[in-house]
Amino acid sequence: MRRGRSNGIGGGIGWVLLLGLAGCGQPEPPPFTQVRDPNQIIIGTTAKVTTLDPADAYTVFAGNVLLALGDRLYTYKPGTTELQPQLATALPQVSADGLTYRIPVRQGVIFQDGEPFNAEAMRFSLQRFMENGGRPSFLLKNLVADIRATGTYELTIRLQKPFAPFPQLLAFSGLCAVSPKAYRIGPGQFQPRTFVGTGPYQLVNFGSDSLKLKRFPKYWGAPPASAQLDIQFLTSSANLYNALQTGAVDVAYPFLEPQQIKQLQAQSDIQVVSSAGTGINYLTLNRTQPPLDKKEVRQALALVMPRQLLQERVFQNLVEPAFSMVPSGLPGYQPVFRVAGEPPPVRRAQELLTQAGVSPTQPARLDLWYRSNIPSHIQVVTTIKATIEREVPVQLTLQPVDSTTAYQNLEKGIYPLFLLDWYPDFLDADNYLEPFMSCQKGTVAEGCLAGSSRTFGSFYYNPKANELIAQSRRTTNTAQRLVLLGELQKLMAADVPYIPLWQDRQFVFARRDVQGVRLEPTQTFPFWLLKKTSPSP
Repeated sequence: MRRGRSNGIGGGIGWVLLLGLAGCGQPEPPPFTQVRDPNQIIIGTTAKVTTLDPADAYTVFAGNVLLALGDRLYTYKPGTTELQPQLATALPQVSADGLTYRIPVRQGVIFQDGEPFNAEAMRFSLQRFMENGGRPSFLLKNLVADIRATGTYELTIRLQKPFAPFPQLLAFSGLCAVSPKAYRIGPGQFQPRTFVGTGPYQLVNFGSDSLKLKRFPKYWGAPPASAQLDIQFLTSSANLYNALQTGAVDVAYPFLEPQQIKQLQAQSDIQVVSSAGTGINYLTLNRTQPPLDKKEVRQALALVMPRQLLQERVFQNLVEPAFSMVPSGLPGYQPVFRVAGEPPPVRRAQELLTQAGVSPTQPARLDLWYRSNIPSHIQVVTTIKATIEREVPVQLTLQPVDSTTAYQNLEKGIYPLFLLDWYPDFLDADNYLEPFMSCQKGTVAEGCLAGSSRTFGSFYYNPKANELIAQSRRTTNTAQRLVLLGELQKLMAADVPYIPLWQDRQFVFARRDVQGVRLEPTQTFPFWLLKKTSPSP
């Protein structure tokens, strides 16, 4: 599951609010100064890419690179969240029991090593994704019973159980076709620094600080706008900011700090493209630890969260308050954590705490944990602490921990409150609810003993949630499915195993001579559309 990637390996904005304005005082030197080809596009980024093996790559930026190098069975229509065929030629034919998907695949496609693409090659790619045991392998392994090439250009996938958003999952960046000649199936058989697929670009070089891509001349679809694309990895947002200002890079994506974004928005020679992101930042509440074992305490905390202060003072209005774990732009979104009417939220919270036996003379005491390698989170938790302690009799002790340790310990039940973030594997409300609310084994009294919610540290268990998830996954009627997803969100707001806080915005910055700069509603950045406006002969 993709989590905790605000530290430079995910979508959204990388916030470093404790630093001063980049570009003020003594500027850092540009990261490279070699003579530039005027037609060349260079994307600068502070993200890190350690692997381009689609069976193991599990970060947002690596996923964007894979979209430029490879093709999946399905993709999204530009500017929408509507699914359309890519290597498939039509949407799947689904059996009446919702278990069997028959997919016709495209003819006349070749891999970048000259091998032909067909249904068997697609079967190989998906089978490899599951069997090699990479970080995202569970996405298919937990769902798929069997994959077969039932014709030269027909793929048949049988699921273990119905899963309505399965076509959306097939658009995941790692489920791209790879050449059976260039790859192997087997646990740990990864090739992190090579790629052989069918996409518009092919990989030329994966260096220590850069990627070089060139146009694949035999691509079956529309050719990419630029013949060559370079990606430069920079060590800091200050370096990235200065590289964009000096023209050492043409595009910056991601990350920049709010102050830098504000400066760039005021410059006429820089394009700033933004869109609502799909990342949700939230608190996970461990319902096995007192006093969070009392629902009234969890509900009271949800009522006094300072979303507006976080938006305005910490993030300078460059994020949006989140009132659901589902992003506001997705079908099925319901702002179930938004509170209006009388009595005011603070008074309601005080009443709930009184019911739970919490008072000014007997305050609730909690440790609030956050990842120490994300500089913005110190300001977030400080703001939360100050607001809550001012409004209600709850005392918070702030506890930093590094990300690696945090992820190892979440399911051990060590942390009562933890500030985390989430970016989806596929764009559907299910992927913002099922991972957080499902539990395969547990009781109401003991909480989740085995399952996804334990992994996230909430230990949430509710049989009704499990049944609603199962129903929503079986249901193919869109209207009925959205109702069920809405019920799940209402259940989360009632039980409060998590509290959504803010929703990221995504930004891309480019020099004025770059065309094709845009962000998709799916939070992808289509590199293949970029080109210079006035290329030299």
